[in-house]
Amino acid sequence: MALRCAIIGSGNIGTDLMIKMLRSDTLNLTALVGIDPDSDGLKRAKSLGLQAPHDGPDWVLKHAHEFDMIFDATSAYVHVRYHHKYQDAGITAIDLTPAARGPKVIAAVNMHEHLDAPNINLVTCGGQATTPMVFAVRRALNALPYAEMVSTVASRSAGPGTRQNIDEFTKTTSMALREIGGAEHAKAIIVLNPADPPIMMRNTVFAGIPEGSDHDAVINSVYDMEKQVTSFVPGYRLKNPPVIEEGPFHTPGGVVPHRAVILLEVAGAGDYLPEYAGNLDIMTAAAMRVGEAVAKHRVTGLSEPAQL
Repeated sequence: MALRCAIIGSGNIGTDLMIKMLRSDTLNLTALVGIDPDSDGLKRAKSLGLQAPHDGPDWVLKHAHEFDMIFDATSAYVHVRYHHKYQDAGITAIDLTPAARGPKVIAAVNMHEHLDAPNINLVTCGGQATTPMVFAVRRALNALPYAEMVSTVASRSAGPGTRQNIDEFTKTTSMALREIGGAEHAKAIIVLNPADPPIMMRNTVFAGIPEGSDHDAVINSVYDMEKQVTSFVPGYRLKNPPVIEEGPFHTPGGVVPHRAVILLEVAGAGDYLPEYAGNLDIMTAAAMRVGEAVAKHRVTGLSEPAQL
């Protein structure tokens, strides 16, 4: 039995997610909800036979009996305003904004820990791309004093929601690096690059390596994590082989003798978004992976352990 779903937000992310979800056997998408009746997303939804109201989240609440799950692709401030209302209406919310009102979930790391949660937060595009690598480094060490990530995305791929949520992006992503990645201290930065032609999404991860650590184990763990993420985000890859640099390095977590440097690139699948918009595609891919896991858990009552 497929779960009845609606997507709220008819911009780039919501429209790309719509196209992905229409291929799903476990998520039955019936509505794409927006606020602009002339948006390309709502026009496409209508052409595909979906409901396409432009009354925003209030429409979903009025039709709450029609849905088991919603995917919120609006903005952080909208989700903050409505998340309690979704829960009161008995609708599970998969939050693609950095509002962080529910448990944070990184699809490649802790997806199966929160399948019963009424509100699941997918952190940010940078969080989905880099937290797995911070986790990969941490699991090969006794401790991870510090981790830092820098996400550089094409300015053309950053819509109004992304631009409005820069502060929430840095806060929520750095929290995920600590809470899920396992770093004791963390920092997150996003850069909007106006280059033309647009660049692919690129991410740099720096991770402090304590004295006496097994460097080969760190490198192997990173390669294993790349395979795990690529299984549901085909455009995700290491741009260069990971390296361990000689220090010392002064970090907020103290002085460390070495640091791992991991360079990542994410290309989009081209469902609706252009290939360079990997930052948006990784969010919709993560939403699909988590949403389908919730649906499977809801139907079977079983939860597969995360592949760590």
